[in-house]
Amino acid sequence: MTPSGQAALPPFVRLVAHPMRWRLLSELARSDLRVRELVALVDQPQNLVSYHLRLLRSGGLVTARRSSFDGRDSYYHLDLERFGDGLAAAGAALHPALHLVPAQPAIALEDTAPSVLFTCTGNSARSPIAEALLRHRTGGRVQVTSAGSHPKPQLHPDAVRVLREQYGIDIAGRRPRHLDTLTGRRFDYVISLCDKVREVCPDFGDHPRRIHWSIPDPAAEPVTARDTEPAGHSTLARTAAEIDTRIRYLLPQLAHPPREARP
Repeated sequence: MTPSGQAALPPFVRLVAHPMRWRLLSELARSDLRVRELVALVDQPQNLVSYHLRLLRSGGLVTARRSSFDGRDSYYHLDLERFGDGLAAAGAALHPALHLVPAQPAIALEDTAPSVLFTCTGNSARSPIAEALLRHRTGGRVQVTSAGSHPKPQLHPDAVRVLREQYGIDIAGRRPRHLDTLTGRRFDYVISLCDKVREVCPDFGDHPRRIHWSIPDPAAEPVTARDTEPAGHSTLARTAAEIDTRIRYLLPQLAHPPREARP
């Protein structure tokens, strides 16, 4: 209790209740973004945006990753699971009956199933993992494909192994494809998983909703002691787990698309 006898605001509520921070969280809930993009979206000075981002990072709601396209830049990402935990705890602090139990994301598609394109540079690990997991989690009800700007000759063998061993998905017969092979195709969502491919991804007709997930290339990361352990601890397993988490939070968006797509 505060000195006046009133209950103190939970730290989560104090953190997210500021109008500027709520606006930043709203933008990051849609896509990973750079500071200059957030500055343009909220129409506020960069030093003010950076200040509030720093508070959100200190509170554990937002993380930052150095861009693989331009090492001087960083992409900011909203941790939706941490946000959900904070929201649930805030409700429980007000009244036990308001303790929220996170629902399992589900998808009930409208008459026309959405079409989704995942992109990365090599189309050998991140984007085919995303394609396979989204198809798996929707029972094939979403039209989903993946491609790369500079496709590798074959899939990353650890990506194939992790999907098979941990998710029961077999993509061994699949081959990487080039973005050029999709010219003329229509997509409702174009989701880039690579900072480099985001810069070169071609335009697709009908203004698809563009989303960016800044996920490092697992094939480019140095091997550590953890990566010599079983597949559950490998770099590819961690990458697949992050992609799977993002896909679970993508499902409600696919079931309830926005009225107007944001380019």
